[in-house]
Amino acid sequence: MSTLAEIQVNVQPLADRVLVEPAPAEEKTAFGIIIPDTAKEKPQRGTVVAVGPGKKDEPLTVKVGDTVLYGKYSGTELAYEGKDILIMRESDIYAIIGQ
Repeated sequence: MSTLAEIQVNVQPLADRVLVEPAPAEEKTAFGIIIPDTAKEKPQRGTVVAVGPGKKDEPLTVKVGDTVLYGKYSGTELAYEGKDILIMRESDIYAIIGQ
């Protein structure tokens, strides 16, 4: 099964917004305890799948394929082609991981 990052996305965010595919939630703790669905933490990391053109005097610093960290309650959740994605402003992204 392929991820949105590997598929051409037909959604173009506007202005300084980006589409992020959240990383899957952890299934087990570091000690091997299986976490039930109701107790899983919302992921705070994901892959950028589409970016808007940016604001007039502020180009975007993230690009498609970047792995990013964002706030726990950042963005708006959407369902696109059966996958959950987040649309958020670039300012909601805290860091780019491993460039």
